[in-house]
Amino acid sequence: MASTFLPLLKVRNSFPMLKMRGSNMLNIKSITTSVLLSTTISASALAGSTITDGSILVGTDLSYPPYNYIDENGAPAGFDVELMTALAKRTELNITFLDTKFENLILGVNGQQFDVIASTLYVKPERAKKIDYVPYMKTGVSIAVASSSGKSFATLNDLCGQVVGSIKGAAWLEAFEEMNTGICAKNPIDSREFPTSPEATQALLSGGVDAQVEDSAVLGAAVDKLNGRLVISSKEQFYPVIVGLGVKKNNEALVNDLRVALKGLEEDGTYTDLLKKYNLAKPSEEEFLKAVGQ
Repeated sequence: MASTFLPLLKVRNSFPMLKMRGSNMLNIKSITTSVLLSTTISASALAGSTITDGSILVGTDLSYPPYNYIDENGAPAGFDVELMTALAKRTELNITFLDTKFENLILGVNGQQFDVIASTLYVKPERAKKIDYVPYMKTGVSIAVASSSGKSFATLNDLCGQVVGSIKGAAWLEAFEEMNTGICAKNPIDSREFPTSPEATQALLSGGVDAQVEDSAVLGAAVDKLNGRLVISSKEQFYPVIVGLGVKKNNEALVNDLRVALKGLEEDGTYTDLLKKYNLAKPSEEEFLKAVGQ
């Protein structure tokens, strides 16, 4: 499959994203991927969406390996990319990945700048008020330190009084705030947010933060890439979370078609193989409903 970076306005001139507001302007690049397709998405899902001309636009922050990143050939790669590409094959749509800063993803899908968020978006009740979810995996977070620092934090409580780096908008930041009014009240966590996970890792390696809290698989990929400069010091996963695709609120037809396509991938083994490849798990419907506060 050929993938190229294109100026966004060349992808779809009629796309309703020309008017941006000040600091909310999205940083987006597009990568178009042609795929061989087999099943048609329902016509009702196309109504009122950005899906036109047999294409689907996917918003993802391509700075988050192993879930979503740019490989050495300049192509989108990772679990989310592989899953969405497989879903596109089952819904007879060409797929374009729009590289979007994580904090702008919900704004983008609700502004119809793309159709689906596929960017390791944790399911949270407050997010479920803004978008509809299609759950597709379960994961957790770990703590990492720089090997040269001599520091080690086995539990979240060990982070009291430490400077901790996280990706901006991370789901666990609210938990840090709660800890700072409770167990860490006398010695609060100094929480620092970074636009991307690699930037948080760089701050850790340079001594700008004492620890990094991040998705366990993301930290595992960073440890492998950095050849021992980074160490995961925690021994268990914290904040087990459900992850979902995000769709503009009330687009029930598209949500249903994505669920049906995902079920098809499970039946033919594609979905199960991907979960095994990335050491992830399938969430239950009960876990998903609990995650959205039902």
